[in-house]
Amino acid sequence: MLKITSLNIIYKIGIQLASLIVPIVGLFNKKIKKGVKGRNKTLNYLNRNIKKGDSVFWFHCASLGEYEQGLPVFKSLKESYPDAKIILSFLSPSGYEIRKENPITPHVVYIPLDTPKNVRSFLKIMSPKLVIFIKYEIWPNYLNALKNHPAKVYLVSALFRPKQIYFRSQIKYFSKILWGFDHIFTQNQDSKKLLESIGYKSVTVSKDTRFDRVSNQLEQNNVLPIIEKFKGSDLCLVAGSTWSEDIEVMWQMINRSQKKLKFIIAPHKIDNEEISMLRKKLGKKAELYSNKELVNIENKQILIIDCVGILTKLYSYADIAYVGGGMGKSGLHNTLEAAVFSVPIIIGKNYSKYPEAIELIDNGGMVSINSAISFESTVNKYVQDKEYRQKSGKSNKAFVDLNKGASSKIIKKIKADLKV
Repeated sequence: MLKITSLNIIYKIGIQLASLIVPIVGLFNKKIKKGVKGRNKTLNYLNRNIKKGDSVFWFHCASLGEYEQGLPVFKSLKESYPDAKIILSFLSPSGYEIRKENPITPHVVYIPLDTPKNVRSFLKIMSPKLVIFIKYEIWPNYLNALKNHPAKVYLVSALFRPKQIYFRSQIKYFSKILWGFDHIFTQNQDSKKLLESIGYKSVTVSKDTRFDRVSNQLEQNNVLPIIEKFKGSDLCLVAGSTWSEDIEVMWQMINRSQKKLKFIIAPHKIDNEEISMLRKKLGKKAELYSNKELVNIENKQILIIDCVGILTKLYSYADIAYVGGGMGKSGLHNTLEAAVFSVPIIIGKNYSKYPEAIELIDNGGMVSINSAISFESTVNKYVQDKEYRQKSGKSNKAFVDLNKGASSKIIKKIKADLKV
């Protein structure tokens, strides 16, 4: 068994090496380079914008998905504590770039890498009163430092599995890191049992805050005039957050499809390479959403979305949804964004790590496919059988409604701990 002190030293050396290697990798990778440049600005930005006496709330997310997951909690805390100065941090440029302007706070930064020096500087400047990490964001040096800090620290919408390093009896160091949280809110009972198995008792099963987030989308203005004109009275399949592996099982059927079914493709990556690949696969029947000179869009059958920020609205126009990520190893994207609109859903074959996907399939509202043939047969069944299509969609909406309420449970606990 490795001693805690030994693993602590190994981790610190590893993260220091990462801090040296990442800038070098950034010379060859635009996304990593953005993160490096952004992190270099964080401490100076905080020094300029945080004053002595500020009541600071620090909300941290890995990327865009975790931000959306935490948003109902963030909004409620902002409303309850209007005088708090909120700092929102991201690990990934894909989260930072899209949400550097957001309804929560103007103060958006990259989290500095988890080196002891960075942690000391970051926490000294902010001196936060409240800290919230979302889902998988568990950083050893930050959490070890926060154990000796007056801030209340929470992990929200956590999801644990038995094979994770925190539950290996031979490696006690990583399980002890979790004691940096004052309280952990888990998505399910299994996660709570895993925490209790290592002696961590300050845990509540709150379920997943994403159910609250997607439910709020129904109250928003989801109208997109171009999409309305494109769809007309036809059935429409919206494929959201697609990767190349998803397109491989879809494109042949899409190209063969007749005009009674239209397709909207919203790729996860919006870059020239991805858009060129889609246009090559889908041919002349496809048009770009960004084409401002587009005429007779109602006569087009395929629309490629080459911008970000409108996917949740697109699902409101779907009669059938395909949610990407599950055909490859990138990870299944948020199926609840489609489910809330009473839409039947198709996903790829890799979904075992997503409890909501398992339940949606068990409930009959979602189908997992593993090939172009199974994709085509599933789509055809939804198109041809209106009753089946509508029943599947209603099942998905009922599942979302049943699981709402995580945010209010979390907020109640946090307010009690903050003595307000």
